Amino acid sequence: MSEATDLTRGLSIELDHLSKIYPGVATPAVNDVSMTIPAGEMVVLVGPSGCGKTTTMKMVNRLIEPTAGVIRLGGEDVTRADPVQLRRRMGYVIQSIGLFPHMTIAENVGQVPIMLGWPKGKVSDRVGEMLELVGLDAGEFARRYPRQLSGGQQQRVGVARALAADPPVLLMDEPFGATDPITRERLQVEFRGLQQRLGKTVIFVTHDFEEALLLGDRIAVLADQSRIVQYDTPRMLVGSPAEDHVSQFIGSSAHVRMLGLLTAREAATEGISGSVTIPADLSLRRTLDRLMSGIPTLEVVDEGGRTLGGLDFASLSRTVGSYFRAPASTASGTTAEVPS
Repeated sequence: MSEATDLTRGLSIELDHLSKIYPGVATPAVNDVSMTIPAGEMVVLVGPSGCGKTTTMKMVNRLIEPTAGVIRLGGEDVTRADPVQLRRRMGYVIQSIGLFPHMTIAENVGQVPIMLGWPKGKVSDRVGEMLELVGLDAGEFARRYPRQLSGGQQQRVGVARALAADPPVLLMDEPFGATDPITRERLQVEFRGLQQRLGKTVIFVTHDFEEALLLGDRIAVLADQSRIVQYDTPRMLVGSPAEDHVSQFIGSSAHVRMLGLLTAREAATEGISGSVTIPADLSLRRTLDRLMSGIPTLEVVDEGGRTLGGLDFASLSRTVGSYFRAPASTASGTTAEVPS
């Protein structure tokens, strides 16, 4: 996906004692959930099927109306705002993509700007801009129809459509789940990079903990009725799970997961030198592969080629182990403070 253009940055989202009770059902689907999502961050809601994560997300743009509670967008109470106008301030991407099959790709991407009354020339410019942003050549794809695109290309169009009206917030409900594993991994990596450049606020729903670790600035692990078991950074979740429920998501490979979350920069140690250099942003999982190939020490360099230090098996092991000695930062419950 291409470099970011000049787009609006994200807004904070606050859920204040949000609940959803369906008529005739005694048990709430979502029960008294409070959490703050910082502006410009991607927060992943992860949990088993039926726990209420999608219902919680759909209450944010009021596709599902909350029974109780308050929703604030950038500090503004939008609980009783015009729901249609609210949705036009939020992009929405779903697993089935939802492209209109009878419309061209350009018409699909331009739908919300057209509804907002943008001039035709501005809509056309934005369509081209958004297609390029997600890695699709406008000259090649704008006049095609969804059926003429692969699943991965259609998903890119879905993201382009969600961004077209420049919303500060994106809601994404298992958007890559219908693609094959290779395409899915590529889309995850590309979207993560795109979101970091754009600075949009993203709520991302998944049941896949690997996906949550890859994408989230913070992760909310949910149990039944959207009870927030732990709301934390990926590193703190893996290193200091608050409850057995979180540990079950992590599984028995916690140290391996942590290797994928840390970088060579964090393990670089003064006094260690190596004949082979590695970039500072290389994950420790890939760094370990280099060490196991028979290279005893590695030199870590930054983007400008400056040496930051070296690492070996011992320094790598110390770095990973330090995260497993940290205390859990979030207590269980349905109210989640923003983790540091």
